[in-house]
Amino acid sequence: MNESTICKSFEALRETTPLVTNITNYVVTNSTANALLSIGASPIMTHAVEEVEELMAFSGALVINLGTVARTYAEAMPVAWAAANRNNVPVVLDPVGAGATKLRTELPAGMLAEYKPAIIRGNASEIMTLAGEAGCAKGVDSTQGAEAAEDAAKALAKLHGCAVVVSGEVDLVTDGERVARIRGGSDMMPLVTGLGCTCSAICGAFAAVCDTPFEAGVAGMTVMAVCGKRAADAAKVREPCSSTCTTSCTP
Repeated sequence: MNESTICKSFEALRETTPLVTNITNYVVTNSTANALLSIGASPIMTHAVEEVEELMAFSGALVINLGTVARTYAEAMPVAWAAANRNNVPVVLDPVGAGATKLRTELPAGMLAEYKPAIIRGNASEIMTLAGEAGCAKGVDSTQGAEAAEDAAKALAKLHGCAVVVSGEVDLVTDGERVARIRGGSDMMPLVTGLGCTCSAICGAFAAVCDTPFEAGVAGMTVMAVCGKRAADAAKVREPCSSTCTTSCTP
């Protein structure tokens, strides 16, 4: 994908303001919703099993994030996903912590056996785990770089007929045949809670307007990289206000 194609996708997103339904980690609900609003999408955050089928009748995309796997969240996920598939709504799966616990490993694997994703987005360890490899997860963090998961990502994409996005210092996007690498961002980004969750939501917004999940993954990760770099460049360095001050103050 070239810059022109990504820009056109961004314009389409802003023109259509797709509704992106999120069943997501309660830690990141507010920041994820704000990120979607900032790029022009319309977010709705829910884990109510009573309404998710109805929402899929008019949503542009569904993002299922396993950051919170409490019972009410876990019960809503397959119901929403089944309804999304029936209504041709693209689904982004973020298998947070896959490989770290039995629940976080079996829940996404079970849903993938039943329902079709448009995009699977995770860190290297999560993607390797879903592909049947040893991903060496450390809680919700990865012990592997994106490049280590390239073969696993390709295999997973081919198996499920979807795009797979692997976050890392250099992000990787594949549909099983094509591979795109997105460079940029900032080394400060892993220090901010929930930016991986934000990536998944942004990919969901683009999945609602792009022709293919692969294009949505590339566009979404490119936007994240650009925004991450701009935010880091704009951040002010905290320095002592005087030689005798022991507190770092922002001028």
